[in-house]
Amino acid sequence: MASTSDLPLSSLTAEERRFLERAREMVESCADRGTPRFTAFLDERQQRIARSVGSVPGVECGFFGGYDGAERALFYAVPDYLLSADGEENLFPIVPVTAAYPERFSLEHRDFLGALMNLGLRREAIGDILIGSGVAVLFLWEPVAELVLTELTRVGRVGIRLTRGKPSELPSAHSFETITGTVSSMRLDCVVSFLTRESRDDSARLVRSGLVTVNAAVVESPSAKVGEGDKIVGFDGEGGAKQIYVSVSGNLGSDVAYTESPVFSADRAYGGEAGSTRFRQGQF
Repeated sequence: MASTSDLPLSSLTAEERRFLERAREMVESCADRGTPRFTAFLDERQQRIARSVGSVPGVECGFFGGYDGAERALFYAVPDYLLSADGEENLFPIVPVTAAYPERFSLEHRDFLGALMNLGLRREAIGDILIGSGVAVLFLWEPVAELVLTELTRVGRVGIRLTRGKPSELPSAHSFETITGTVSSMRLDCVVSFLTRESRDDSARLVRSGLVTVNAAVVESPSAKVGEGDKIVGFDGEGGAKQIYVSVSGNLGSDVAYTESPVFSADRAYGGEAGSTRFRQGQF
């Protein structure tokens, strides 16, 4: 099987190596038996690891999270002829569930995630959660969908009504606003400090605590440099309530970026004076 991941095997932990081996066994099982095989929902780093599996003749491997562009996704190994059929989405063990609630209430991603976890669900059973005005769309692993539809009646103090399926137009995953500021350097702690509006010391502590990843790998060095194409994700240490993504590209001599918050997506695609950083910030 050809390897297509950008992660060297030497960088994987023992647990990640075991995960990679299980993914390879999935592909081999699909090839031998001709039956589709799926993981539960994977985060970005797990998806990068699974790309090392590659593929074998007659087996199509890939990722799907219930809609195009999903961040959390299943890894699948499927006989290639099945993916050319109509209604191929029905192959995947993903159930979209739509939650409706009064628009006067403001519910966030963390509210729904907490309510789902309180039902005893593991994180890998929960895909993306898209929040709109008075509506949220939850992508769930099929084995837990009926439990959620039956048991989840409130999120916090807000009553909700659940229906199986998704609207024709999904809520946007992110929204943006543009802010402008200056960082002294593209060190990891400097960028995190600017985006979170926390002190440099607090941001460095966040990094050293293992709550910041760069390209889906934990980085505990505050002095690590943000480079072209990097994605930074930070958590506030309180159940992952805030996340930050910064995706850097362009000329590293200029410090122009975009971000979204709590999921920040930054792109240094525009020119600018060194030290001047422009960020696009938004809410999940």
